[in-house]
Amino acid sequence: MTRSGPELALLLLAGFRELVDEAIAELARRGYDDQRPVHDFALRAIAGGAETASDLGRSLSITKQSAARTIALLQERGYVSTEPDPRDARRKRLRVTPLGFEVMHTGEGIFDDLRRRWSDRIGARELETLEDHLATLVGPQPVRFDTPGWMARDLGT
Repeated sequence: MTRSGPELALLLLAGFRELVDEAIAELARRGYDDQRPVHDFALRAIAGGAETASDLGRSLSITKQSAARTIALLQERGYVSTEPDPRDARRKRLRVTPLGFEVMHTGEGIFDDLRRRWSDRIGARELETLEDHLATLVGPQPVRFDTPGWMARDLGT
């Protein structure tokens, strides 16, 4: 069966959505019922060096105000804290808390479980082949932190 380009894009999106929705549901079952995909992107960006709302906004391609709201929510939930910047005492820098790292690692384990389920459904070799083909098509660094901003951007249409 030959599919169209839009059908391919929708299949890829549906696969992404299925994995993310299942991971969010499993996180909720494990007691992290306040997690959303954007929170993981933000935690990973902060762990990767985004120390301020401006840094986070640039990393996620969202406004500084949206980044500040995300930071406030993550702080309220105990996933992120601030600490004095040793280079500038007037400035606070963001840090992922042990609880934030715990939820990130729990999510990673859930995605590994979901991958095993897909492997069981279509076969290990077929899944590896699919992954190899996707890596060839999208390159060695397929994950970009700016995905939340990219998905939400207004193209003026």
